[in-house]
Amino acid sequence: MVEPKVFTYQIQVRWGDSDRLGHVNNTRFVEYMQEARVHFLSSELESAGARAGATVVRKMDVEFLRPVTDASGPLTIDVSVLHVGNSSYTIRHVVTNRDGVRCATGDALMVAFDVKAERSRPLSAAERDALERYLAPVTTG
Repeated sequence: MVEPKVFTYQIQVRWGDSDRLGHVNNTRFVEYMQEARVHFLSSELESAGARAGATVVRKMDVEFLRPVTDASGPLTIDVSVLHVGNSSYTIRHVVTNRDGVRCATGDALMVAFDVKAERSRPLSAAERDALERYLAPVTTG
């Protein structure tokens, strides 16, 4: 079985990310995922010769598995693609701490967006090709 291609991004835990309990606030996980996703989309679309079109987050689900503290970093966010449709795609984010322990997973349903018409638009062939390079195989059971 061929391993799916994964985009890896590292981020430091910043001083202001922690709450009063010394844990990274849950809202920061979403910010970490967003930062990794933006770098993924901009670098991969550029390498595929596509100009990054506007996209919006339609839905996001996050599962918080372990707390992250200041000492947990740097964090690694692995980004892959679960599904590519006509105008939408789903991105999976996996957050691990410095010891390689999975701390969170998050799936974002992204929709390609036409800013002028204020509605969804079809993905371009170049966008689709870039995303499909990171398409994880579907498993059952």
